Amino acid sequence: MTTAKTIADTLRPLAPGAKLAADDVPLIDKLAAQWDARFQGKVISQAGIDLIKRFEGLRLKAYPDPATGGEPWTIGIGHTGGVRPGDVITEARAEQLLRQDVGRFERAVARLCPVTTQPQFDALVSFAFNVGEGNLESSTLRKLHNAGDYAGAAGQFERWNRAARKIMTGLTRRRAAEAQLYRSGS
Repeated sequence: MTTAKTIADTLRPLAPGAKLAADDVPLIDKLAAQWDARFQGKVISQAGIDLIKRFEGLRLKAYPDPATGGEPWTIGIGHTGGVRPGDVITEARAEQLLRQDVGRFERAVARLCPVTTQPQFDALVSFAFNVGEGNLESSTLRKLHNAGDYAGAAGQFERWNRAARKIMTGLTRRRAAEAQLYRSGS
């Protein structure tokens, strides 16, 4: 039984006259897609992991944010949580931290953008990993994606190339790569 049918069967007795209206169907389909994405555990592919690694790089000693010269301190492959100047880790620990961090953003993207192809999902996880869940949530990119305007959404990546109000060459390249990956699945 599909998730949408299960939801419809559950809601039908609660509807007026025990009948669902035609305009209930798109709402149920959207809810089903969100439910499936959250509970079927969509995960980033190796192409998405490789994209993140390419732009984050691997640094085994803590370093300051390039835009601010300080916070947030980063280590490994883009890990920022609880990092202090002078911290050192192994490559194995960097990989472990990456997998933990990516998991958080996989769940965020599945919740915020429930209907994605694998390349779109990978690009959005990389984007959220870099800019944060809150920025993805409030972005025009997300709004356009969820409205089905994939070309418009792809065009939004390039707008996110600043850190501390400065255009960053690395972010410009990363956004171009994310947009290219996103478009490949549209």
